[in-house]
Amino acid sequence: MSNRLCGHFSDRTPERRPRIPAWQAEDVDLQALEKLPLTYPEVGATASGELPTGYGHLHAETQIGSGQERFEQAADSVMHWGMQRGAGLRVRASSDVAEVSAVVLVRMGFLPAPCRVVYVVDEPDMRGFAYGTLPGHPESGEERFVVRRDPTTSAVFAEVSAFSRPATWWSRAGGPLVSVAQRIIAKRYLRAV
Repeated sequence: MSNRLCGHFSDRTPERRPRIPAWQAEDVDLQALEKLPLTYPEVGATASGELPTGYGHLHAETQIGSGQERFEQAADSVMHWGMQRGAGLRVRASSDVAEVSAVVLVRMGFLPAPCRVVYVVDEPDMRGFAYGTLPGHPESGEERFVVRRDPTTSAVFAEVSAFSRPATWWSRAGGPLVSVAQRIIAKRYLRAV
């Protein structure tokens, strides 16, 4: 018999451990996520403002201040996963800054949500990015996080928009509760910057 950190096993009993997909483990190999396909075909649809049918839609925005300095500070925060971290999510990403093809694993409690950045917005009065869901995410769709400055009034706004539908049995079973949770977290994103 041998003692191991994972338990005490007899030579006659094979060690049986549940198989845990890489995206569920604490030590997620972010490179493994890079190889996974997005879970929806309408990649980049949040950029147009015309969200695809067949999904639930979300849009939330609020004014967070005014002036160029406030815009730059908020944009820097958004591009460094500040909306997610500020909303109380744990973030592991392949890049410190949101860039196209960067993968990110966000967690709310035990719930993992793997995503890939599908585009970046870098305009004089608008900055941010969108990420799409990867296998293992409880939803299928895309979410966009931007800050924008009105050039006429200098007002600065934070915005979140998304389209999604359930991708797991339990997110389908959660129905309206999942939608409520998404709206709550969107408000937390906005307050985070």
